Amino acid sequence: MSLSFTKVHRAKGRPRMKTVIVVHGGAWAIPDMLAEASVAGVKNAAWAGDAVLKNGGSAIDAVEKAVRSLEDDPTFDAGHGAVLNIDGEVELDSIIMDGQTLATGAVASVRNIANPVSLARAVMEKTDHVMLTDRGASMFAERIGIPVADDLVTELERKDWEQSSSYPVGVEKFFNTQRGHDTVGAVALDSLGNVACATSTGGIRNKMVGRVGDSPIIGSGGYADNRSGAVSCTGHGESILKVTLARLILFHMEQGKSATPAAEASLQYMGERVKGCGGAIVLSSTGDWAASFTTPRMAWASIKEDVLHYGLNPKEDFTERLK
Repeated sequence: MSLSFTKVHRAKGRPRMKTVIVVHGGAWAIPDMLAEASVAGVKNAAWAGDAVLKNGGSAIDAVEKAVRSLEDDPTFDAGHGAVLNIDGEVELDSIIMDGQTLATGAVASVRNIANPVSLARAVMEKTDHVMLTDRGASMFAERIGIPVADDLVTELERKDWEQSSSYPVGVEKFFNTQRGHDTVGAVALDSLGNVACATSTGGIRNKMVGRVGDSPIIGSGGYADNRSGAVSCTGHGESILKVTLARLILFHMEQGKSATPAAEASLQYMGERVKGCGGAIVLSSTGDWAASFTTPRMAWASIKEDVLHYGLNPKEDFTERLK
């Protein structure tokens, strides 16, 4: 499916905002064998989103482009490389949200779609609905000409699935062991001051058929509102759903917290209240951003004012100046 970008037009006299893109590749116990590829993948996604913004594209264009990059990278649990459910099948979830209008599109339990984030955007722009699931989403994808993808399962995932016989017992056990990977996402701020978010996932390995986690659920897996900011979440879906993590982070920001304290307070609350761990990328409508997590690792990257920030381990923040 080809992307069509919409250039943002600035009203005369209105100051141009400094654009920002932040991406994540999932919060979990990323094994050393995937560390380098995970960092490279999020850096590539950040570059892709930043290129859209520098070209005058909108925040919604940028997050779609960044997440498509992650979905196409078999390192991550989204699109190509997604984990398998208990029956050995791929089921994908995604959401995209425009902070200017609160327009939202989401899909859940879709199969054979390489870029669920683009299908979610089509739901937002071409239907009167917010979410389509399973068969209905597939029928819609066929109607609008999105091709079927039969190559989403990697050899590594098939091998790992065959070696893991059951759904992990306990939230902490799964996200603190190297048994499966998690969600991808992006948040962006464009030159007009509009924010957007997108999140995409294959879920948790050995999940029940039809299980849907936080990722496609508005206010949990993601949320964007120009009045506060944009968030994309990652981690144990059931825990994130229980505390509506994305909206909780923005609530703290509306109460005066900056991005990092808002994310850290919300993740701490989720850990204390429902024993869940995870992570989030956060971006305020003024360009303040954060990448926070309570899992052993989370690959993330951001670009603001031609400076690339990225990290994998707790408290890590490497920088590179872009040419």
